[in-house]
Amino acid sequence: MLKEFKEFAMRGNVVDMAVGIIIGAAFGAIVTSFVGDVLMPVIGLALGGVDFSNMFIVLKEGATPGPYVSLAAAKEAGAVTFAYGLLINTIVNFLIVAFALFMVIKAMNATRRPQAPAAPPGPSNEEVLLTQIRDLLAKR
Repeated sequence: MLKEFKEFAMRGNVVDMAVGIIIGAAFGAIVTSFVGDVLMPVIGLALGGVDFSNMFIVLKEGATPGPYVSLAAAKEAGAVTFAYGLLINTIVNFLIVAFALFMVIKAMNATRRPQAPAAPPGPSNEEVLLTQIRDLLAKR
């Protein structure tokens, strides 16, 4: 059983999938940092200094009554919040990852040129001879 598991784990597809998952996770971390630390602050600045990570609606006051200056303060007070700013960050994150994946797949498909179907092989020498014999017999 251990031998079968080793064969399964070391097959090319499983190893390729594992490498893809690890690289995908690392890429996801890069995109998350890019969105949260670079892109959203620039978008927020362009929209008048809005900080998307602190955009939220208090659904229920916490132990300490509001108003809360940040999402972290609201959560610390035990308030129930709808953090739509984090949702916007996550959507932008997803769109960047989806676009990058689209570009990678498009590039991979471009490298796979469709091969022209091979011409069917001509008749063998035996078939040619048999055809000639048939034609001669048909003339008689």
